[in-house]
Amino acid sequence: MKKFYHFVLKIPAAKEVRELISLEVRARRIPGVVSALACSDGTMSVYFESRQQVSVLKELLHRGKVHSDTYSTAEVSDPEKEARSCKINAIVSLGGFALLEFVKRCLPAFFSKLTFARSAFVILIARNILKNGFEGLVKDHSPNADTLTSTAVIASLLARKPESSLSLLVLSNFAEMLSLSAAEKARKHISHLLGMKEKFLWKIVDGVVTKVPITDVRVNDQVAVYLGEKISVDGIVVGGSASVDQSPLTGEYVPVFKSQGDTVYAGSIIRNGQLIIEASKVGDDTNLARIINMVENAQNRRAPVQNFADRMANMLVPISFIAAGLVYAATRDMQRVLNMFFIDYSCGLKLSTATAISAAISKAAQIGVLVKGGNFIENLSDIDTVVFDKTGTITCGHPEVTDVITAQGVDRNELVSLCASAERNSSHPLAESILNYARQNEIKILENAVTEVEVGRGIFAKIRTDKSGESLILVGSRIFMEENSVAGIESMKIPNDAWNIFYVARDKKIMGAVLVSDPIRKDLKKTINRLRREGIDEILMLTGDSEQNAMSVSCQLDLDGHQANMLPQDKADFIARKQIGSRVIMVGDGINDAPALAYADIGVAMGGKSTDIAIESADITITSDEPLKLPEILKISHRTMNLVRQNFAITIAVNSVALLLGALGRINPLLAATIHNASTVAVVLNSSRILLGKTNLLKQRTTSGSGEI
Repeated sequence: MKKFYHFVLKIPAAKEVRELISLEVRARRIPGVVSALACSDGTMSVYFESRQQVSVLKELLHRGKVHSDTYSTAEVSDPEKEARSCKINAIVSLGGFALLEFVKRCLPAFFSKLTFARSAFVILIARNILKNGFEGLVKDHSPNADTLTSTAVIASLLARKPESSLSLLVLSNFAEMLSLSAAEKARKHISHLLGMKEKFLWKIVDGVVTKVPITDVRVNDQVAVYLGEKISVDGIVVGGSASVDQSPLTGEYVPVFKSQGDTVYAGSIIRNGQLIIEASKVGDDTNLARIINMVENAQNRRAPVQNFADRMANMLVPISFIAAGLVYAATRDMQRVLNMFFIDYSCGLKLSTATAISAAISKAAQIGVLVKGGNFIENLSDIDTVVFDKTGTITCGHPEVTDVITAQGVDRNELVSLCASAERNSSHPLAESILNYARQNEIKILENAVTEVEVGRGIFAKIRTDKSGESLILVGSRIFMEENSVAGIESMKIPNDAWNIFYVARDKKIMGAVLVSDPIRKDLKKTINRLRREGIDEILMLTGDSEQNAMSVSCQLDLDGHQANMLPQDKADFIARKQIGSRVIMVGDGINDAPALAYADIGVAMGGKSTDIAIESADITITSDEPLKLPEILKISHRTMNLVRQNFAITIAVNSVALLLGALGRINPLLAATIHNASTVAVVLNSSRILLGKTNLLKQRTTSGSGEI
């Protein structure tokens, strides 16, 4: 019977049911979690397969601000401590090896008397390897790479040649030190990028600016941020103006102008000007803290290829034992036998794969794409279908006036003025776009309109002007105009791709029309072209908007299909059906996209204004409004998996050749260890190449041209 580990999470009484359910959803999405069930008594029961999930579950507890009643687990390793220990071992082993070589050459007689001391020194250096190798046999009932190395050490001691294994340990320690350093650099890349070094900020108290620790700032406090300083809170600008570099959060290297009423985020840097900010989020609640937690937590979510690498490495360990047995039976040569023990596949396969996945997550974060786990990096490489939400994802989500069409003899500004005056008090969601257009073009909006709304049709407004006195103004749909016998409407030439049309008439005579649309995001067409180049077979759109508007957008972008008039549950059902035979990404930004984001193979929340529930439901979050980041993260995933396959091939080929040469006696144990460890370092460094160089997105920012890249 399979053994499962068990957590019981207790939720404080103040926790909302929605947050409890959110924790349950997060727990179920963690690889290896078998079951997560929220109960009415304020607890959640979680069953998981392996102790490897412990660190992820601990992070879940930390982020959810809950505590556990019962759980038992082994200690989670500290990568920094492990790297530091490995460095010390490498230096000590090298120093000891050099000292013994000196004594051997200068004082050979004395050297021969130090057999016990030499053996004791080797055991001291190899103590952790011996311990891990023994635990692998006893606890896991399976030999591992350390079991192989332990056997090599013991064999050299029995042969009274401890220096043979000491040379192996020196090389192994230095190779592991380099490998861990490369992996740790990848793991910490985003933390260095986003690290908030400031410990103090300028707080405004009773009009006086005082330097205080960040921990003293609370929500609704006002803080001042000056030229060159980093913003340390999320909040609203209440004074001043500045050019703000948001690249640590969004990857966008062009500073954004911020003034009163704008939102700013912790981690941004003032490049020009100064701001007074009213804090809305501080400390661990800021957007920056959430990003860092999300990315660091992602390191613990293993990709399937990592599990495959571990299984494959463990399966290959017995090959070295079998080879050693055959070589000894055929040659009785301990040098050749040691060659077999000094070479294994495990280190290269495990370390290179983990480094590649970690580097990919960090590289994505560098351009403003937050990936919640290594498993999503691998899954991205198999995606063949992308489904977009329309409003707020394909389009900007902010309707605006695109054109004003006037009848013969009608002044354009007068038409806009009358239309905006009639819509001034309207609750129609598109009315604001007309009012904004009038204000931007400094067109007068009259305040004396007396209006009457006919729901679903339009507005009757009595407006008095200086030129023509009081007039009856009609603003609304074509049907509204026809129902009220407006003359001249047939003469209006409206483009076929017009989305929302506000016809305007005065005293039952047509004046013209105002065209309003939600513009398609900049670079969306380029994004779709690049997605196809990355191997995406089908690109679709889902929307709750009308068929006419959906068709217009679909045609402009050359999409493979669309579905209109869809409710949130309809989108989720569509994604579920589409997954039969396809691997699907769903890209959305709003609360109505959350079910579809959760159903998809990979859910992507796009845009800096994505709702919290959309971000929570998604597997990947694009922190800005740049759609080009979607094909860029696909490219990173493809490159990552290609490097993983390269590393597999290199590790197996090089170590297999070394095993063959060792069995034939063409190389000695020192050279065998050198080849093995050199190949391990090589594949880890190969994985680290993901962090090097600029992405297409970054290249585009430094290119003056506007053509396709």
